Amino acid sequence: MVKWTEKERSTVSAVWEKVVIDETGPEALRRMLIVYPWTERYFETFGDIFSADTILNNSKVAAHGIVVLKELDKAVKNMDNIEGTYAALSRLHCEKLTVDPENFRLIADCITISVACKLRSALDHQAQATWQKFLSVVAEAMSSQYY
Repeated sequence: MVKWTEKERSTVSAVWEKVVIDETGPEALRRMLIVYPWTERYFETFGDIFSADTILNNSKVAAHGIVVLKELDKAVKNMDNIEGTYAALSRLHCEKLTVDPENFRLIADCITISVACKLRSALDHQAQATWQKFLSVVAEAMSSQYY
């Protein structure tokens, strides 16, 4: 279990308040699929996502990106029990979807990049370090049922 300082809590909340889920979610998932094309295999039902253009224009990719960010909202609201918050979702990704847990770290990095592109100087080095710590805890929680 991670211990959060009040400064870390307020930083995560401050960053999250500035995130526009409907923009950042699709952008982060699109980025992951384009930069890490092997992750496409988990989205076979999304149709043609085999080029950057088709990924950028795929409504299912955009919709799922929103789902991912809405799930992230649960972690922001439950920072003291992130692992418990994601236990069932981790189990689903492990047992049914058989997602490689490394992908949770990849999407976390893509979320950070998307947030940084939007917030620019508002995500200074200290805020970024805290945000990345938070997303690392989320990625670890999503991997928790794999062990």
